[in-house]
Amino acid sequence: MLNLDENKTNKMFKYGKDKLTSGKALQILRGELKATIASPSQKKINKCYQEVLAIANNEKAVYGINTGFGPLCNTIISKDKTKALQRNILLSHSVGVGEPIAQDISKLMLILKVHALAQGFSGIALEVLDRIIWHIENDVIPVVPEQGSVGASGDLAPLSHLFLPLIGEGKVFYNNKITTTSRVLKKYKMQPLDLGPKAGLALINGTQFIAAHAVMVVEKLHACLAHADIIAALMIDGLLGSDAPFQKDLHAIRPFKGNQHVAKRMHYFLQGSKILASHKNCDRVQDPYSIRCVPQVHGASRNAWLHLKELVEVEINSVTDNPIVFSRDFTISGGNFHGQPLALPLDYACLAAAELGNISDRRSYLSLEGKYDRTPKLLMKNIGVNSGFMILQYTGAALVSENKGLCFPASADSIPTSLGQEDHVSMGSIGGRKALRVTHNLVKILAIEMLCAAQAIDFKRPLKSSKTLEQVHGHIRKYITHAKEDRIFAIDIEKAVKIIESKALMKITAPKSRFIKSEHESLFEKY
Repeated sequence: MLNLDENKTNKMFKYGKDKLTSGKALQILRGELKATIASPSQKKINKCYQEVLAIANNEKAVYGINTGFGPLCNTIISKDKTKALQRNILLSHSVGVGEPIAQDISKLMLILKVHALAQGFSGIALEVLDRIIWHIENDVIPVVPEQGSVGASGDLAPLSHLFLPLIGEGKVFYNNKITTTSRVLKKYKMQPLDLGPKAGLALINGTQFIAAHAVMVVEKLHACLAHADIIAALMIDGLLGSDAPFQKDLHAIRPFKGNQHVAKRMHYFLQGSKILASHKNCDRVQDPYSIRCVPQVHGASRNAWLHLKELVEVEINSVTDNPIVFSRDFTISGGNFHGQPLALPLDYACLAAAELGNISDRRSYLSLEGKYDRTPKLLMKNIGVNSGFMILQYTGAALVSENKGLCFPASADSIPTSLGQEDHVSMGSIGGRKALRVTHNLVKILAIEMLCAAQAIDFKRPLKSSKTLEQVHGHIRKYITHAKEDRIFAIDIEKAVKIIESKALMKITAPKSRFIKSEHESLFEKY
C-alpha cells in the first residue's frame, strides 16, 4: 500500500525538499505523482556548483575535482583538462555486462539520483539535473547492464551506463525499443552536455542501483507477505485447521510486531467461517507447524521487511556520492557511497522471502496427503488415471530449492578493487538482484498454494468459509475452474500468478476500520 493519503495534500513532489518514500518513488516512476526540484534546492545546487568551480580554479588538491580517481587520487589534473576528466570517468567506468536491467529499475535509479543530487552537496550544475528529469519525463531510459557493481564506491559501473546518455553516448530504451542515445537526441534536436568539475564523479558515485532494487523488493515482498497470509488462511480452512493459535492472548506474551500483526489478520480472515465451526470439537490436538506457526514464520518475514523498508527510506533521502561539498573550504572525502547499510538488510529480506516460499510449499504438500477429512489425496477424487495436483508441488519444490541457493548472503563476501584503495566492498548490488529474483519466484510458489487451497475448499461444500475468504475463493474461481481431471496446470499457475500480481485479493480482504486501528497497521501496510 502506497502512502496515498500523504499525496492527497502533496500533488507535486519537490526533489531535495520533500521526504521520499518507496511508495512515492514508485508513484513518480509510474506517472502517478509529478515531481520537480524545489526552489530552495535549486539555490543550494547552484551555490554548491559555484563552490566547486572555485575549488577547480584553486591549486589546492581536492579529490575528484582536480585530482584523478581511486588510486590516482594524488594525481593533479590541470584546469584545462577537468572537463575531459569528467567525461572520461563515465567512459572508463562503463564496464557493465549481462542483460539490461528492467526499464522501471533504470528509471527509478534516475529518480533516486535526482533526489540525492538535489540535496545540494554534490557540486553539480542544475542543467545536469534538468537533463536527467527530461529523461524521466520523456521515458528516454538508459540501458544499464545488470552486472559489474561491487557496491563499494556505490554502483560505479551501472551508474556510468545510466549517465552515458548525458554526454551523448550509450543506448536508451525509447518507445520500448533499444536505440542509440545520439539518434534520440537528434530527434529532439538536443546536444550532449559538457560536464563541469566533479560532475562525472557525482553521477557515478552513489548507491542508486542497490537502492532501486531495494525499493522494488519493498513493494514486491509487501505484496507477497499480504498474499501469503490470505492464501494460508484459505488453506487452513481447506484443511480444517484450527484458529486457536491466532488468539491475541498467545501473541501478547511474545509480542513481536510482525507476529501480532499476522495473528490478527489470520483471526480476521477466518472469523465467521462455517467450515471452521464444523470441526470445533474434533479430536485433532494440534496442527502441523506450517499451519499452526503462520504468525511466527510470516511475522518474522514481516519484521525483516519492516527493517528493509525503514533503512531504504533513510538511504533514498541521503547524499551518497563523494566527496561531499559543504563549502569551498570544507569538503569531505568519506564513504557515504558504501553499500553496506542496504547490503545487509537486502540479504535479510532475501532470506525472509525464501522462508515464506518454504512454508507455503509445506502447506501445498500437506494438502496433497489426503489425511484431512473430505480432502482427497492429490486434491482429486478420480486419481490413478489422473495425477491430480501432485506435480504442481514439484514445481513449488524446485522454486523453493532455487531460492535456497540464492540465499547465500552476498554481503558475506568482499573482494578488494581499485588497487586496494577499495579494500572492502559490500556486494549489495548482487544482494539486491538476488532478493528481487527470490521474490519473483515466491509469487509462483504462492500461486501454486493458492490453487491447492482453492481446490481444497471446493471439497468442503456445502459448508462456507468466512465472508472474506468466500470472496477470495470466488475471485479465484472467476478465472480458474475446479479441476475434476488432469489438464495443463501450467496455464492455471500462470493465471494464479496474474491474480497475485493484480493485487485484487489485497483489495478484497482490505480490513474494516476496527482492524485498521490495530497497533501495528501503519508499520506494515504503508511504504
